[in-house]
Amino acid sequence: MLVGYVSDDRYVALDNVLLEFEKDGESHETTSRATGAIYLEIEPGRYKITLRKDGYTPKSVDMDIPSNEPYHFRLLSDRLLGYVWPKWVQAGERSEFRVHSSKAYRLDLYRYGWEKEHIRTLGWFDEHGPSATMQITPDGDYTQTGVEWNKRGYSGNPHHTQFVTGPNRSGLYYLHAKTEENEFFSFPWIVAPSSPVAKIAVLASNINWNAYNSFGGRSNYIHPDKLPEKPTVNSRLDLDRYTKSVSSGYRHSSYAPVSFDRPEPINHIPESVIITDPIEGRSACHVCPAEWRLFGWMEKEQFSYDLYAETQLHSGVLDLSDYKILIISTHPEYWSQEMYFKTKQWVFEQGGKLMYLGGNGLNCEVSISDNLAVTHHNGMWGGAAGELAEIDKESRFDIYHESEANLLGVRCTDSGIMTGAPYKAVDTSHWIFEGTGLKNGDIFGEQNLHVRCSGGASGHETDKISPSSPKNIKLLAKGLNPEDGGAEIVHYETSSGGSVFSVGSINYPSSLPVDPNIQKITRNVLERFLAG
Repeated sequence: MLVGYVSDDRYVALDNVLLEFEKDGESHETTSRATGAIYLEIEPGRYKITLRKDGYTPKSVDMDIPSNEPYHFRLLSDRLLGYVWPKWVQAGERSEFRVHSSKAYRLDLYRYGWEKEHIRTLGWFDEHGPSATMQITPDGDYTQTGVEWNKRGYSGNPHHTQFVTGPNRSGLYYLHAKTEENEFFSFPWIVAPSSPVAKIAVLASNINWNAYNSFGGRSNYIHPDKLPEKPTVNSRLDLDRYTKSVSSGYRHSSYAPVSFDRPEPINHIPESVIITDPIEGRSACHVCPAEWRLFGWMEKEQFSYDLYAETQLHSGVLDLSDYKILIISTHPEYWSQEMYFKTKQWVFEQGGKLMYLGGNGLNCEVSISDNLAVTHHNGMWGGAAGELAEIDKESRFDIYHESEANLLGVRCTDSGIMTGAPYKAVDTSHWIFEGTGLKNGDIFGEQNLHVRCSGGASGHETDKISPSSPKNIKLLAKGLNPEDGGAEIVHYETSSGGSVFSVGSINYPSSLPVDPNIQKITRNVLERFLAG
């Protein structure tokens, strides 16, 4: 009889897992097969099942056999991992740190500005019992519910205090976990001010981080609708992303939620990396490690800002009326309806100044549940620009509300995707070019830290003017990406005194630490918006 399947934290099938089934003093033993399948002929009843495999946290589960459907056993690899919960707080609030380690580890708190500033050491952590610092994940699809680390083993015991309090200074913080054997893992923590301090609010794109986080086997790109019955054996053979030109998952009208309550390996930054280093890795170049380049550069240039999570704009912790400028950057792809219309009202009715220093932004609507899980509304029409054009829509957000170009001035298209190039100046009479010495037709933005799509500040995914853009929009520069795919730098003003500056490129923040013209243009916008 098929009892179930066993898989790891990426929903990859695990073979040769030893399983012992115990009931009424009797014991039965089996091992998982190549597909992760577990077969065993035993009498019905309630069993204690113990699972063990080298390199993974052993665990025991109580369950009834047979169950209504194959049971999904999940084992956690013994690599060093961690996160804080909640992942965003205001100064003075505390988060629980949740670290998974097979060895004793030291935990340190750093603030990531232009340099990594050591704030304090939280201490060394080990326990009296073997494997006591290793976490135990739930079985089944915990991408929907969260991994709930510390839920088992830390139930109110004062000796197991696992909390850190948000420092008074807002910013991007990282916790560094390091074992006695020098295994290292870092994870971010967003600390907003307890009350507004600066005139500039900057959003960390944490909804996007969650969308691309595949820990547990699902993201908005891997099994976006739900986990399949059988775990993955080979991604190139099993996943729609690699076997089909368009993932069938995007054609579902509804999706299972994806929880924030999971580690984010995509946001790990190696211990030795400094802010001017190239950004290595497939994901790092468009999530937190790339956003750090913007935050750090602003501090180097002495632009004071308050950092918030996108979710804090959604929940109302961030009140835009307290600020002159709002900056969104890198890849703010997923926004809620509440976030979008709050921001649009602030710009068009309250004179807010919006700087969009990213690409493929505000492209897809999400909803956020009270237990902090995100549902992505990709839509049954697909997600590619070509597919959306067939139904006369410019984005997935446009399907449900309106094109993001109404606010940003630009929207993402397929042209130029996964390329990098510099910009060409189009209208250097505009004040953003003051002090650059650039003339129309000149090239700028050649320097960039984005390794995946190297070549310049215009790239990775790029946004352009559309029929939905405000009529008074000004095209200032255009990327030289192939197939007319260059990002477009634009500016427009509203009758209320509001102003929007958009660069249309994921690559842009990765140029800020190293490209003089990108630095000067960004500085010009910040100074003009602050003065206005």
